[in-house]
Order: sequence, then C-alpha cells, then structure tokens
Amino acid sequence: MIQLDAVSRRFGAQVLFRELSWRIPAGARLGLVGPNGAGKTTLLRLLAGRDKPDGGTVHRPRAFSVGYLPQEVEAVSDGNVLATTLAAATEVQSLRCELEAAAAALAASAEHGAATGPLAERYAGLRDRYELLDGDRLEVRAGTILSGLGIPPAWFERPLHELSGGWRMRVVLAGLLLTRPDLLLLDEPTNHLDLEAANWLESFLADYEGGYVVVAHDRYLLNRLARGIAELERGEVITYTGTYDDYLAARELRRDALEKAAAQQRRDRARTQLFIDRFRYKNTKARQVQAKIRALDKEAVIETETAAARIRFGFPEAPRSSDRVVVLEGVGKRYGGTTVYRDLDFLLRRGERLALVGPNGTGKSTLLKLVAGTERPDAGRVELGHNVVLHYYAQHQLEALDPGSSALEQLEEAAPAADRQRLRNLLGAFLFRGEDVDKRVAVLSGGEKARLALARMLVRPANLLLLDEPTNHLDLASREVLEHALREYAGTLVVVSHDRYFINRIASRVGEVRDGRLEAYEGDYDEWLAYNTRRTQADVGAIDESAPSAAAQRRRARRREAEQRNARYRRRQAIERRLAPLEARVEALEETRAALQRDQADPAVYSDPERARETAAALEKVETELAERYAEWERLAADGDDPA
Repeated sequence: MIQLDAVSRRFGAQVLFRELSWRIPAGARLGLVGPNGAGKTTLLRLLAGRDKPDGGTVHRPRAFSVGYLPQEVEAVSDGNVLATTLAAATEVQSLRCELEAAAAALAASAEHGAATGPLAERYAGLRDRYELLDGDRLEVRAGTILSGLGIPPAWFERPLHELSGGWRMRVVLAGLLLTRPDLLLLDEPTNHLDLEAANWLESFLADYEGGYVVVAHDRYLLNRLARGIAELERGEVITYTGTYDDYLAARELRRDALEKAAAQQRRDRARTQLFIDRFRYKNTKARQVQAKIRALDKEAVIETETAAARIRFGFPEAPRSSDRVVVLEGVGKRYGGTTVYRDLDFLLRRGERLALVGPNGTGKSTLLKLVAGTERPDAGRVELGHNVVLHYYAQHQLEALDPGSSALEQLEEAAPAADRQRLRNLLGAFLFRGEDVDKRVAVLSGGEKARLALARMLVRPANLLLLDEPTNHLDLASREVLEHALREYAGTLVVVSHDRYFINRIASRVGEVRDGRLEAYEGDYDEWLAYNTRRTQADVGAIDESAPSAAAQRRRARRREAEQRNARYRRRQAIERRLAPLEARVEALEETRAALQRDQADPAVYSDPERARETAAALEKVETELAERYAEWERLAADGDDPA
C-alpha cells in the first residue's frame, strides 16, 4: 500500500496539487487519466520517490518495492541490451555475489575443520531468497521478456547506445518487468511498442502478481487491464471502479449530476443575492442580510466541465469520388537493399475505412506515402480514382507551418471561407483554448504543432483521408473529438495507428502489412485479432488430423472457406485488372463526347457544313463505342459480384 497525504506540488506560478490525498491499496490495477498538463507524470514521480512534494507526505512501507517507467530514457547505459536488462535485477545480482562469498567461506571453514553451522545457515537463507526470486532462471526470463517486447535475440549483445530512443525504452521496460516490484508505475508504456509487443505486454500484466498504476492514452490497454480508473483533474483524484468504458459511462452520469447541481446552486445563489440587494439597507433585516452574505462567501462554487472539452467537430462536405478510390497494381518499392513491397495489388473502394496494422518497419507509412504521391513506386502503378481529393497527415507537415503565424491564422489560411467561431471550436477541441489560439507557431511545442497540423488538415474538404498515427500527442478528450468526427465522416479513410481502441471505433477493415504483402480483413481490430487467433489455433491443431474429430472437420471446413475466399479474391483481382483500362477508356470517351456536344452547341460550327457533318459523325462514333464499353463494363462488374 502507498499513500499520499495532503500533498502539494507547484512549478513556479503553476499549482498542480494542493493538499491532495490518495491511497493506492496493495495489488491495485489502476489506469491514471486526465488532460495533458494535469500532472499525471508528476504524480507518478512523487509515488516513485523521483520527486519530492512541496508539502504533505508520501507514505511507502519499508519492504514495499516500487518500479517506475518514465516516458523518456533518463540515461543511457554503457552495456549491451541483455546486460542492461539483467543489471536492473539488483537484488538477484547482489544475492549471487553474497552466495559466492558465503560458499567460499563455508568451503574454507570446512577445509580448516572450523564450525560451519552459522555459515551453512546463512548460505541456506541466501539460497532460499535467491530461489524465491527465481535467480537461476534470470537470464532465461530476461530473454523471454526482451523477445516479447519485440527485441530479437540477435540484438541481445548490441550496445544500448546504438539503439534509437524507442528501442532503449523497450530495454528499460524489460529490466523493470524482470525485477517484479510490488507496484509498477508505468508512464505511457505502449508509446514505443508495435501492436504485437503491446499485446504481449498486456498478457504479461494480466498475469502479474503485483499491482500497477498505468498512465496511458491507450484505452484498449485500460479496458483489458484496469480494475479502476483514477481521473486527475484540477488537482483532484477521483477513482471509478471498472474498465475505461465503465469509467466513461460513470463520468457522464457524474457530469450530468454536477451540471444539475451547479444549475440549482446558481438559482439558489441568485435568489440569495436578490434578497441581499433588496434588504441590504433595511435595519430590521440587517442580521439576516449579513448571515446570507457570509453563507455566500463560504459556499464552494460547484465547478463543471468546460464547454471546450465537449466540442464535437464535423468534417466539411467533400465531392463524391468514383467507386474505385485507389488502385495499386504490381507495386514494388525498395530502399537500398531492403525490399518493402514486391508485386503488390490492392483496391480501395469508396467509403471503406481501412486501418493498417503490422510490426514496425513493415511499410505501413510507406504505403500511405505511395498513395499520397510523396513517394513513387519502383515498379507497378498507383492510381487515384476520378474526382478523388485527398489529405495526407504525416509528421513532415509540422515543417510546413508558418512560424510567424498564430494557430488561428493557420486555420484561417487553410479555410478562408470558414466561420471564425467554427475554427475556434476546432482549435478548442485540440486543446487551443482562450488566448492559446493567438500563440505563434514558433513558440508551440512539438505536440502542439502536431495537433495544429491535424486541425489544419481536417478543416478542409476531402473525400480521402490518409492519416499516419493521428492520435499521437492528443489527450483522451481530443481523441474522442477526432473519433466522433471520423465516425461521421462520409469519405474514404486509410489510417496507420497503434491505438487499438481508435481502430475499433473507426475501422471497417483491417489491413495487415507483413513481408511485403497486404491482406485485408473485414471488421475492426478485435475481429481481426480473433481471426488471427483462430487461424493460429487451426495451424497448431492441423499438425495431427489422423482422427476425423469434430474439431478437425471444422478446421477443414475453415480451410475450404479460406480457399474459396482466396479464389474469389483472385478472380475479383483479375476482373479489376481488366476493369481499370476499361474505366479509363470510358472516362476519356465521356470527355470527348462532352467536347463534341459543346461544339455542336456552338453556332459557329454550322457556318461550315463540312465541319458540322464531321462533328456529328464523330459524336455518333463516340456514342456507339461508349455503348459497347458500358455493356462490357456491366458484364465484368456482374462477374465480379458473382459469389461463385
């Protein structure tokens, strides 16, 4: 158990906590949430003993161990990956030294015929503690944890300073998990993890014997692991029982109750003020007036959530695109000696909402760049459909912001015709509130610039959005605003995200990028995960199918279904390859027909009879070919829709 008692902490003029009290029981499994800047990281540092309060006390039992994972690596070890991980287990390493010394002393005493009873007793005690900590398997456990977090065994001997910050964080996390403290304090533990590593971490924590407090914008993790949510806001911690979704429902009820109570309080205070104003100078009411004035001064005013936090943003209406929004055919892409894609075919249709998932480095962001046109394929073609208007959100957009402009001016430049209050509302949704809208880009933090770049993109009409990690740097309230907007969005969406909750909220398909391939599955992240689990189980179970059990028959049926789906997919792909040039020809013929019709409507054409006849003949020829192409298109489209 760990407890904060009347703790206060401030940084300059900013007061984060004033007499904050909070008790965390042993074995607690809590998610800590709250707006950016509320002090979540500071609170973890106080609990971990990395920071000291200005007032109050942090109570930690002497035998109670606490492990802390910061958001960023505070120092870089000189050792390699495995050695750095093992070094975190200081008690086991110390016990090994003591055991060696005790064994040497015991052997020396026995050799000289001295009494060995006390030494043997000490050695046995050390050995019991060492076995309790599973010291003999320390290296094996370290390797398992490192591999689970996505660090390959080939990297175990690599010096830590050769790794990027994200990989260093994984090593630090591995060392922390290896020590198994009574309470884990984790500050955004999935920030640097891909989906596979995040899923592994969740499984590890689900079986963890101790407790933990997790600061996370990863709501999927909070839903799977948290037994309670602690909300930090305005220097106060309010704890809700249950998962993150349970917290959302309870928070909404609490906010509604607070708003009703605040409205009632305003009415009561208005009546009291009316009494004071009416009888302030009447001698017979003087005592009552003074009593009511004192009561008003002492009464705590009920604070409700600011309006900005509940903003809902809607996308401006965009033109309708063709059904075939993006076509990739035979696409290849290399960087030096690394092949990212080879002979990739894919079709994205209007209205689809595709989330790209897969391990880091497999090419998800590259695929967005190829579609956006900021990268060109080395082979094959990437083609956008008719009337497609796209917006691409990537980190390089931060560099395009004008350092001398304010946040509001940047949005006005992007959407000159937009209502000014609507732009302010959008900025408020992304945490630019009050005077913040007039802050210059030059003084914004990296996170603020990212939020401004996202808001700048979302304010303009588009029927295709390409979003690369759009929820990075957004707090939970802003993520909810973005999700609500994307769920109402009528266009086509492709998103790269490690935010599984976000994927579940907005995706209609999941595209797994792996080994230069893209395989799309219908449904959200949970459905894709369930499919992968079933596929893995089927692969394992298929090793021995000598007995025609019901399970084996189900596996065979699933394989047949998969083969049929693949056959249908290959057939559709073949038809799509034939449709693409046909649609291009139809589009060209339609443009030619429109031009000829304009010529026919021009009186000057009829002053030349020969030209008029040629125009009419050309138009007839184009319309004849168009009719043939339309019929051919309908036949191919019908074949593509045929489930056989």
